[in-house]
Amino acid sequence: MTKYLLLYRAPVSATAQMADSTPEQAQAGMDAWMTWAGKAGSAIVDMGSPLALATSIGAERAGGDAIGGFSILEAESLDALGEVLDGHPHLDLEGAAIEVHEYLPIPGM
Repeated sequence: MTKYLLLYRAPVSATAQMADSTPEQAQAGMDAWMTWAGKAGSAIVDMGSPLALATSIGAERAGGDAIGGFSILEAESLDALGEVLDGHPHLDLEGAAIEVHEYLPIPGM
């Protein structure tokens, strides 16, 4: 099985989304995530977490939409991962995307 790091990008940061949500909206959002997680099942290695806005150490960070959170999933292939991500609630947000990074083997390990 291959591991994939998923970065949840959106034009609005997770901090702003949470600050602007009513308790009912926050609960509905969590319910949607839990429904998807139930469907994804054992493909989820680490459900992840929402993330605050990035700070940089070293060179300035690249621009672009905020990374609002992450997850780590496993799948047999990128196509199989696409099936797991079908119906993912993050994709319901306007302008949102899921950036997928395949884990590569570490040479000599």
